[in-house]
Amino acid sequence: MHWQTRRFRLDLSRPRVMGIVNVTPDSFSDGGQFAAAREAIAHAERLVAEGADLLDIGGESSRPGAPRVEAEAEWARIEPVLRASLQLGVPVSVDTCKPEVMRRAIELGVDVVNDIQALQAPGAVDVVAGSEVGVCLMHMKGEPATMAQLAEYVDVVGEVAAFLRERADAVRAAGVAAERVSIDPGYGFAKTHEQNLRLLARQAELATLGHPLLVGWSRKRTLGEITGRAVTERLPASLAAALKAVQHGAHILRVHDVAATVDALKVWQAVSDNAGPNQI
Repeated sequence: MHWQTRRFRLDLSRPRVMGIVNVTPDSFSDGGQFAAAREAIAHAERLVAEGADLLDIGGESSRPGAPRVEAEAEWARIEPVLRASLQLGVPVSVDTCKPEVMRRAIELGVDVVNDIQALQAPGAVDVVAGSEVGVCLMHMKGEPATMAQLAEYVDVVGEVAAFLRERADAVRAAGVAAERVSIDPGYGFAKTHEQNLRLLARQAELATLGHPLLVGWSRKRTLGEITGRAVTERLPASLAAALKAVQHGAHILRVHDVAATVDALKVWQAVSDNAGPNQI
Protein backbone atom coordinates (compact mmCIF):
# COMPACT_ATOMS: atom_id res chain seq x y z
CA MET A 1 0.00 0.00 0.00
CA HIS A 2 1.08 3.58 -0.71
CA TRP A 3 -0.14 7.00 0.35
CA GLN A 4 0.15 9.74 -2.24
CA THR A 5 0.93 13.16 -0.80
CA ARG A 6 1.76 16.31 -2.69
CA ARG A 7 5.52 15.78 -3.09
CA PHE A 8 5.97 12.23 -1.84
CA ARG A 9 4.52 8.79 -2.52
CA LEU A 10 4.92 7.01 0.81
CA ASP A 11 5.65 3.29 0.75
CA LEU A 12 3.63 1.79 3.60
CA SER A 13 5.10 -1.70 3.43
CA ARG A 14 6.60 -0.81 6.81
CA PRO A 15 5.01 1.36 9.53
CA ARG A 16 5.78 5.07 9.31
CA VAL A 17 6.20 7.61 12.11
CA MET A 18 4.56 11.05 12.05
CA GLY A 19 6.18 13.47 14.50
CA ILE A 20 3.92 15.95 16.29
CA VAL A 21 4.80 19.65 16.36
CA ASN A 22 2.25 21.55 18.48
CA VAL A 23 2.68 25.30 18.03
CA THR A 24 0.21 25.94 20.84
CA PRO A 25 0.15 27.22 24.40
CA ASP A 26 -2.42 24.67 25.60
CA SER A 27 -2.04 21.22 24.03
CA PHE A 28 -2.71 18.43 26.53
CA SER A 29 0.83 17.02 26.55
CA ASP A 30 3.32 19.65 25.43
CA GLY A 31 1.34 22.88 25.41
CA GLY A 32 3.63 25.91 25.56
CA GLN A 33 6.87 23.98 25.00
CA PHE A 34 7.04 24.91 21.32
CA ALA A 35 4.70 27.91 21.12
CA ALA A 36 7.44 30.16 19.75
CA ALA A 37 8.28 29.61 16.08
CA ARG A 38 12.01 29.26 16.73
CA GLU A 39 11.43 26.54 19.32
CA ALA A 40 8.92 24.75 17.12
CA ILE A 41 11.27 24.78 14.11
CA ALA A 42 14.11 23.40 16.22
CA HIS A 43 11.76 20.69 17.47
CA ALA A 44 10.74 19.78 13.91
CA GLU A 45 14.40 19.50 12.93
CA ARG A 46 15.07 17.29 15.95
CA LEU A 47 12.16 14.96 15.12
CA VAL A 48 13.41 14.48 11.57
CA ALA A 49 16.90 13.73 12.89
CA GLU A 50 15.34 11.14 15.21
CA GLY A 51 13.75 9.37 12.24
CA ALA A 52 10.33 10.93 11.68
CA ASP A 53 8.94 10.01 8.26
CA LEU A 54 6.44 12.88 8.34
CA LEU A 55 5.77 16.00 10.41
CA ASP A 56 2.32 17.11 11.58
CA ILE A 57 2.15 20.79 12.48
CA GLY A 58 -0.82 22.33 14.25
CA GLY A 59 -1.68 25.67 15.82
CA GLU A 60 -4.88 24.84 17.70
CA SER A 61 -5.23 22.43 20.60
CA SER A 62 -7.74 19.59 20.22
CA ARG A 63 -7.62 18.47 23.85
CA PRO A 64 -11.02 17.92 25.51
CA GLY A 65 -12.62 21.27 26.30
CA ALA A 66 -10.14 23.28 24.25
CA PRO A 67 -11.42 26.72 23.08
CA ARG A 68 -11.53 27.60 19.40
CA VAL A 69 -8.77 29.71 17.87
CA GLU A 70 -9.48 32.21 15.11
CA ALA A 71 -8.03 31.37 11.69
CA GLU A 72 -5.72 34.40 11.62
CA ALA A 73 -4.21 33.53 15.00
CA GLU A 74 -3.79 29.88 14.03
CA TRP A 75 -2.09 30.80 10.76
CA ALA A 76 0.23 33.28 12.46
CA ARG A 77 1.41 30.49 14.79
CA ILE A 78 2.09 27.86 12.14
CA GLU A 79 3.13 29.73 8.98
CA PRO A 80 6.85 30.16 9.81
CA VAL A 81 7.05 26.60 11.13
CA LEU A 82 5.44 25.15 8.01
CA ARG A 83 7.71 27.22 5.79
CA ALA A 84 10.87 26.00 7.54
CA SER A 85 9.68 22.39 7.81
CA LEU A 86 9.07 22.17 4.07
CA GLN A 87 12.86 22.32 3.66
CA LEU A 88 13.52 19.23 5.80
CA GLY A 89 12.99 16.56 3.15
CA VAL A 90 9.93 14.82 4.59
CA PRO A 91 6.19 15.24 3.97
CA VAL A 92 4.70 18.08 6.00
CA SER A 93 1.11 17.88 7.25
CA VAL A 94 -0.99 20.77 8.49
CA ASP A 95 -3.30 19.80 11.37
CA THR A 96 -6.34 22.05 10.97
CA CYS A 97 -10.09 21.96 10.48
CA LYS A 98 -10.41 25.45 8.99
CA PRO A 99 -10.71 25.74 5.18
CA GLU A 100 -8.97 29.14 5.15
CA VAL A 101 -5.94 27.74 7.00
CA MET A 102 -5.95 24.71 4.69
CA ARG A 103 -5.96 26.97 1.63
CA ARG A 104 -3.04 29.06 2.88
CA ALA A 105 -1.04 25.98 3.85
CA ILE A 106 -1.65 24.39 0.45
CA GLU A 107 -0.53 27.60 -1.27
CA LEU A 108 2.63 27.47 0.85
CA GLY A 109 3.31 23.93 -0.35
CA VAL A 110 2.26 21.47 2.39
CA ASP A 111 1.92 17.81 1.49
CA VAL A 112 -1.01 16.72 3.68
CA VAL A 113 -4.13 18.18 5.28
CA ASN A 114 -4.92 16.36 8.53
CA ASP A 115 -8.42 17.27 9.70
CA ILE A 116 -9.91 16.02 12.97
CA GLN A 117 -13.35 16.92 11.57
CA ALA A 118 -12.83 14.90 8.36
CA LEU A 119 -13.31 17.88 6.01
CA GLN A 120 -16.88 18.49 7.16
CA ALA A 121 -16.55 22.30 7.43
CA PRO A 122 -18.26 24.12 4.55
CA GLY A 123 -15.81 24.45 1.68
CA ALA A 124 -13.13 22.18 3.16
CA VAL A 125 -13.56 19.37 0.62
CA ASP A 126 -13.41 21.85 -2.25
CA VAL A 127 -10.14 23.32 -0.94
CA VAL A 128 -8.36 19.97 -0.91
CA ALA A 129 -10.02 18.65 -4.06
CA GLY A 130 -8.51 21.51 -6.04
CA SER A 131 -4.99 20.56 -4.93
CA GLU A 132 -2.68 17.54 -4.94
CA VAL A 133 -2.31 17.12 -1.18
CA GLY A 134 -2.90 13.94 0.73
CA VAL A 135 -5.69 14.03 3.30
CA CYS A 136 -6.33 12.36 6.64
CA LEU A 137 -9.94 11.99 7.73
CA MET A 138 -10.48 11.46 11.46
CA HIS A 139 -13.55 10.29 13.35
CA MET A 140 -14.87 12.61 16.04
CA LYS A 141 -18.26 13.74 17.26
CA GLY A 142 -18.87 17.42 17.91
CA GLU A 143 -15.87 19.63 18.69
CA PRO A 144 -13.11 19.38 21.33
CA ALA A 145 -15.20 21.55 23.65
CA THR A 146 -18.20 19.18 23.44
CA MET A 147 -16.92 15.76 22.43
CA ALA A 148 -16.66 14.31 25.94
CA GLN A 149 -20.45 14.48 26.26
CA LEU A 150 -21.03 12.71 22.93
CA ALA A 151 -19.36 9.34 23.53
CA GLU A 152 -22.49 7.24 23.02
CA TYR A 153 -22.48 4.29 20.63
CA VAL A 154 -24.35 1.07 20.06
CA ASP A 155 -21.33 -0.39 18.26
CA VAL A 156 -18.33 1.93 18.39
CA VAL A 157 -16.32 -0.01 15.80
CA GLY A 158 -19.17 -0.27 13.32
CA GLU A 159 -20.14 3.37 13.74
CA VAL A 160 -16.58 4.65 13.38
CA ALA A 161 -16.13 2.51 10.26
CA ALA A 162 -19.39 3.76 8.75
CA PHE A 163 -18.44 7.39 9.37
CA LEU A 164 -14.98 6.99 7.84
CA ARG A 165 -16.43 5.15 4.83
CA GLU A 166 -18.95 7.96 4.26
CA ARG A 167 -16.33 10.69 4.52
CA ALA A 168 -13.88 8.85 2.24
CA ASP A 169 -16.65 8.37 -0.31
CA ALA A 170 -17.53 12.08 -0.09
CA VAL A 171 -14.00 13.32 -0.75
CA ARG A 172 -13.50 10.84 -3.58
CA ALA A 173 -16.77 12.00 -5.13
CA ALA A 174 -15.40 15.55 -5.02
CA GLY A 175 -12.38 14.50 -7.07
CA VAL A 176 -9.78 13.46 -4.49
CA ALA A 177 -8.06 10.30 -5.73
CA ALA A 178 -8.42 7.31 -3.42
CA GLU A 179 -4.63 6.97 -3.13
CA ARG A 180 -4.53 10.42 -1.48
CA VAL A 181 -6.89 9.44 1.36
CA SER A 182 -5.95 8.09 4.78
CA ILE A 183 -8.23 7.51 7.76
CA ASP A 184 -7.89 7.87 11.53
CA PRO A 185 -10.26 6.22 14.07
CA GLY A 186 -9.76 9.14 16.45
CA TYR A 187 -8.65 7.49 19.66
CA GLY A 188 -9.59 9.71 22.59
CA PHE A 189 -11.99 11.87 20.59
CA ALA A 190 -15.59 11.43 21.79
CA LYS A 191 -14.73 7.97 23.11
CA THR A 192 -14.57 6.54 26.60
CA HIS A 193 -11.74 4.49 28.05
CA GLU A 194 -13.59 1.25 27.25
CA GLN A 195 -14.54 2.38 23.74
CA ASN A 196 -10.93 3.26 22.91
CA LEU A 197 -9.76 -0.19 23.96
CA ARG A 198 -12.58 -1.96 22.11
CA LEU A 199 -11.75 0.04 18.99
CA LEU A 200 -8.06 -0.91 19.23
CA ALA A 201 -8.87 -4.57 19.79
CA ARG A 202 -10.99 -4.61 16.59
CA GLN A 203 -8.98 -2.03 14.65
CA ALA A 204 -8.16 -4.53 11.90
CA GLU A 205 -11.79 -4.28 10.77
CA LEU A 206 -11.07 -0.75 9.56
CA ALA A 207 -8.56 -2.15 7.06
CA THR A 208 -11.52 -3.32 4.98
CA LEU A 209 -12.12 0.33 4.08
CA GLY A 210 -9.07 0.17 1.83
CA HIS A 211 -7.22 3.30 2.96
CA PRO A 212 -4.00 3.74 4.96
CA LEU A 213 -4.70 3.81 8.68
CA LEU A 214 -3.14 6.63 10.73
CA VAL A 215 -3.49 6.38 14.50
CA GLY A 216 -2.57 8.47 17.52
CA TRP A 217 -2.16 6.79 20.91
CA SER A 218 0.76 8.88 22.11
CA ARG A 219 0.36 9.92 25.78
CA LYS A 220 -3.44 9.63 25.60
CA ARG A 221 -5.64 9.81 28.69
CA THR A 222 -6.72 6.18 28.39
CA LEU A 223 -3.08 5.16 28.89
CA GLY A 224 -3.00 7.22 32.06
CA GLU A 225 -6.19 5.56 33.28
CA ILE A 226 -4.66 2.13 32.73
CA THR A 227 -1.25 2.86 34.27
CA GLY A 228 -1.96 5.64 36.73
CA ARG A 229 0.86 7.64 35.14
CA ALA A 230 0.93 11.39 34.50
CA VAL A 231 0.99 12.57 30.90
CA THR A 232 4.78 13.06 30.99
CA GLU A 233 5.30 9.48 32.21
CA ARG A 234 3.40 7.55 29.54
CA LEU A 235 6.16 6.64 27.10
CA PRO A 236 6.20 2.87 27.84
CA ALA A 237 2.40 2.76 27.63
CA SER A 238 2.46 4.77 24.40
CA LEU A 239 4.93 2.34 22.83
CA ALA A 240 2.84 -0.65 23.87
CA ALA A 241 -0.29 0.88 22.34
CA ALA A 242 1.61 1.86 19.19
CA LEU A 243 2.91 -1.67 18.62
CA LYS A 244 -0.53 -3.14 19.25
CA ALA A 245 -1.97 -0.68 16.73
CA VAL A 246 0.62 -1.72 14.14
CA GLN A 247 -0.11 -5.38 14.84
CA HIS A 248 -3.76 -4.58 14.10
CA GLY A 249 -3.12 -2.84 10.81
CA ALA A 250 -1.94 0.73 11.49
CA HIS A 251 0.32 2.13 8.77
CA ILE A 252 1.27 5.49 10.33
CA LEU A 253 1.79 6.33 14.00
CA ARG A 254 1.32 9.95 15.08
CA VAL A 255 3.60 10.38 18.10
CA HIS A 256 5.39 12.84 20.38
CA ASP A 257 8.35 10.56 21.14
CA VAL A 258 9.82 9.83 17.72
CA ALA A 259 13.20 8.28 18.61
CA ALA A 260 11.73 5.74 21.01
CA THR A 261 8.94 4.82 18.59
CA VAL A 262 11.39 4.38 15.72
CA ASP A 263 13.50 2.03 17.84
CA ALA A 264 10.46 0.01 18.93
CA LEU A 265 9.32 -0.34 15.32
CA LYS A 266 12.77 -1.49 14.21
CA VAL A 267 12.57 -4.38 16.67
CA TRP A 268 8.97 -5.17 15.70
CA GLN A 269 9.91 -5.12 12.00
CA ALA A 270 12.98 -7.32 12.52
CA VAL A 271 10.88 -9.96 14.26
CA SER A 272 8.18 -9.69 11.60
CA ASP A 273 10.72 -10.15 8.80
CA ASN A 274 12.03 -13.34 10.40
CA ALA A 275 8.73 -14.89 11.44
CA GLY A 276 6.75 -17.45 9.50
CA PRO A 277 3.19 -16.85 8.29
CA ASN A 278 0.62 -16.15 10.99
CA GLN A 279 3.22 -15.92 13.74
CA ILE A 280 3.14 -12.15 14.44
